[in-house]
Amino acid sequence: MESVRQPAMRTVEFGIYRDGDNNLDASQGATLAQALHASAKDSRIEYTVQDTTALRRSRGDLVEGKLRTDSFTIADGTLGHAQAGKPHNMADPKNLAHFVAQVLDNAQASGAKQTWIELTDHGAGDGGGLEADSTKGIMRMPEMAAAIAEGVKIHSQEHPEDAGRGIDGVVANQCLMSSLGFADALSHAGVRYLAASPETMVSPGVPSNVADAIAKNPNDPQAMGKALVNDVMHQRYGMDGQTWGPAAAFDVLDLDRAKMQSVESSVKELNDAIASEKGNAGAVAALREDARSVPGMVRFHGATPDMPWHADRPAIELYGTIASDGRLDARLRKDAAGAQSAVENLVVAHKESHSFGPFDGDSYVDAAGPTTHFPVNPAQIDPWAPKVSETKNRFFAETDAAAAERVIA
Repeated sequence: MESVRQPAMRTVEFGIYRDGDNNLDASQGATLAQALHASAKDSRIEYTVQDTTALRRSRGDLVEGKLRTDSFTIADGTLGHAQAGKPHNMADPKNLAHFVAQVLDNAQASGAKQTWIELTDHGAGDGGGLEADSTKGIMRMPEMAAAIAEGVKIHSQEHPEDAGRGIDGVVANQCLMSSLGFADALSHAGVRYLAASPETMVSPGVPSNVADAIAKNPNDPQAMGKALVNDVMHQRYGMDGQTWGPAAAFDVLDLDRAKMQSVESSVKELNDAIASEKGNAGAVAALREDARSVPGMVRFHGATPDMPWHADRPAIELYGTIASDGRLDARLRKDAAGAQSAVENLVVAHKESHSFGPFDGDSYVDAAGPTTHFPVNPAQIDPWAPKVSETKNRFFAETDAAAAERVIA
């Protein structure tokens, strides 16, 4: 007689897609130690990891060697199902799609109630992320969302009995990914939550123990979001007597399709109203002044003027500023207030630094919620295109952003 082992019932299957094929390999490796520690404390969490790295242990020290890809699970403080092989191209959407499918397979096996994916690497906002130096590639933002949707499709085709399972949330351990463009793309891909920073992050970034916040609050999005944001904003890293936090600001967004459709329609109405002011010199000047009063991202010393994220402004603050500007037409102000309200409705939880040490003590009190790409001169429109483009995405197209840009920028 053969005994049947019942799988442990987990609350969260948490996939970590760690792209170490670049200069973040050593620093972001700390997230795996965090996962090991978190799983030892909370049996409700299982991690599924794909780690492309050149790091290895030698006589107790961490040294750099040949690039490879390690795949394994972490549960109950131990590693399992470990495999090592040739390095994967982490910038390839097909690779990400197959990883998502694997995470969902493991979620089914573990009986997980929720499945989340953490993307760990460089981020470029609506320009994408997941940079692979060995292939000189970067994954475009729309490709990231499409790969997640494709991974869900692969899992449902191979396991029709579990076809209702999808990716509940994405944690972006990447710079600049709390944006309306990325939120919209993930929402169309069926993802419900996005946890991300609107600004550049400081490596190692998001601690992997944020999975604990999800596991403890599977049925309470508000409590989950608050706990997850607190975990990030209270995290401290240190070296050579210095300590720092990973984020100047951090959000958890609800990507419910009805809420995102409200954002899409209200932002489109605002952009159309802005476009209609073509030829109205006073209104255009006022709009530019309003936008300039809301600084974009990459506010730190050393950011070069050509960086596209200078035009990524906190959407709630920007739309609110336009809505309160008495120099503007009443209809335009009403449309701006509608866009502000719709974006506010996405925010489950947020926290901002009043003085972020790593970025020269800059304040981010205005950076609650996601950013929107809103340039005020031609140089800000898409300066790094075509390799990194912030305008080649669904949200930009469906909200008539180009028409507004032609007037303002």
